[in-house]
Amino acid sequence: MKIKDSYVLIAFGDSITKGIIYDEEKSKYSTLKENFTNIISNKIKGQVYNAGKFGSTIMRGVSKMYNDVIKKSPDMVLIEFGGNDCDYNWADIAKNPAEQYKPNTDISTYRETLCAMIDTLKVNHILPVLMTLPPLDPLKYFSWITKEDSFAEQNILQWLGTKDRLFNWHSSYNKIITEVANETNTVLIDIRTEFLKHSNYSQFLCKDGIHPNIDGQSLIATVILKFIGDNYNFLLQA
Repeated sequence: MKIKDSYVLIAFGDSITKGIIYDEEKSKYSTLKENFTNIISNKIKGQVYNAGKFGSTIMRGVSKMYNDVIKKSPDMVLIEFGGNDCDYNWADIAKNPAEQYKPNTDISTYRETLCAMIDTLKVNHILPVLMTLPPLDPLKYFSWITKEDSFAEQNILQWLGTKDRLFNWHSSYNKIITEVANETNTVLIDIRTEFLKHSNYSQFLCKDGIHPNIDGQSLIATVILKFIGDNYNFLLQA
């Protein structure tokens, strides 16, 4: 990356990038002003754009990539997809656990699309930076997807086998991110490990067990800024 007076960074991903949290007082999702993108934007020499979309999968992301990313000619793009890709239609599973179900994006398509995304950015002389996924809390998330309905709990658990499978399945998509980073020689910021350093990492997650709360968003920002400071210090304001 060339040394310049000003830079353009884009955070590209799903609702975690968007800064969506679950507001328990209002019992609904809302956008947190103090999300990680806004926090880092105050420290970067230049502009930081938030191209996070609620509910976005990597397939939706790649389809919007030209308008949301390439058009702005950024110097660096932080990529965060996977939480929606590995998710299932839990309402359908709750109704009929005996059927076969596929995630929103199967794991091989997820890998291929992530590689294609990286290639596109590199061809356009943009630095792609992959981010690992914050871990989900399987107990909180199970309560969330079953809506604490005993019938849904029984059926979804029958299909899953154990609640831990929620954590492990989500982890398998995270593993793809680290593998792809190694295989393609792409920069990686390890968000997940920083969460897991805390035995009670759930303190950084909302009631739904998957979206980082205000403390979680702050932790993500801290990890990103430390990484930039250690590796791309020239991007930071004096």
